[in-house]
Amino acid sequence: MLNAINSVIIDGMSFTLPLFIMAIGGIYSERSGITNLALEGLQGMGAFVGALVAYILGQQLGGDSRVPFYMAMLFAMLGGCVYSMLHAFLCIRLKANQVISGVVVNILAMALTSFLTKAINRTAFGAPSDKFDLGVSDRFTVPGISKIPILGAFFTKVYPFEVIIIIAAVIAWYFLYRTRFGLRLRACGDNPAAVDAAGGDVAKTRFIAVMVSGALSGLAGMCFAYSISAKFSSDIYMGYGYLAIAGYIFGNWEILPSLFACLIFGFARSAGSEIVLAAGLPTAYSDLIMILPYALTLVLLIFFSKHNAAPHALGEIYDKAKR
Repeated sequence: MLNAINSVIIDGMSFTLPLFIMAIGGIYSERSGITNLALEGLQGMGAFVGALVAYILGQQLGGDSRVPFYMAMLFAMLGGCVYSMLHAFLCIRLKANQVISGVVVNILAMALTSFLTKAINRTAFGAPSDKFDLGVSDRFTVPGISKIPILGAFFTKVYPFEVIIIIAAVIAWYFLYRTRFGLRLRACGDNPAAVDAAGGDVAKTRFIAVMVSGALSGLAGMCFAYSISAKFSSDIYMGYGYLAIAGYIFGNWEILPSLFACLIFGFARSAGSEIVLAAGLPTAYSDLIMILPYALTLVLLIFFSKHNAAPHALGEIYDKAKR
C-alpha cells in the first residue's frame, strides 16, 4: 500500500509540475488581458525546438553527457517564446480575435512540428521517423528525507527538470506579485486605460506577457517529452495545454491556487494508472483512465466556475485612440 502511494506521488509530481509551469504562462498572458488558448501549440513548438537541439547534441556528445538535457530546456523556452510572438502579433498588432488566433496557432504548431520532424529526420539524419529519440532522463533521490514515509516520496526519483520548474515558478511568482512590472501587467488585464494614462505601454506589456507564456509553455512541453515517452513526437503533448488552461481557471488566475488544481489533475492521472496496475486490468483500461483528469476538470469547473473572476479586460482589444 505504501509503495502504491509513493508511486502515485512520484508520478503525479512529474506530471503536475510541467502542467503548473504552463499554467503560470497562461496566467501571465491572461492577467495582461490576452486570452491564450495557444498554450497547446506553444508547448509543442517549444518542445520541438528543444528536442531537435538535444537530438543533435546527443549524437555529437554521446549519451552520457548532460549538456543536451539542459540545452533542450533552454532552447525549448526560446522556441516557445519566439513562436508565441505570432499569437501576440495577431492579437495585439493586428487586433485579431484572440480565441481564433489561439486555435490557429495550435493547429499550425501541430502541423508544422509533424512535418518538420519527418522532413529533418529524412533529409538530415537519413531516418524515416516521425520522432526524435531523447533517451531516459536521469533521476535523483535526496538522502535522508526520502526515507520519511509518504513525505519522502516527494524527494524520491526526482527529475532534474522538476527543480528547474520550481525555481522558475518562484521567479515568476515574484515578478508577477512583487515588482512594478507585475503590477502593470495585472493592471493591463483589469484597466488598460489606467495603465496608458499613467504612462505605461499596454501593447508592450501584453507582448512581453505572451512571450513569457510561450517560454514557460515550451519548458513544460520539453519536460513532458522527457518524462512521458523519452522522445519527441507531435502527439505526446496533445490535451495538456487545455488541461493547464482549466488549471488556472480553477485557480482563479492566481498562481498558488492553480498549483492546487494541477496537483489534483496530476494525482488523478497517476492514481488512475496505479489502480489499473494494482487491479491487473488489460492495458486498454489504462487509456480509459487517462481521461480521468479531464473528467475531473469538468466536474470542478461545473461547481467552482461560478466563483471565478476573470480579469475585467480579458479578451478585449485595447485601442489607445479610443481612450
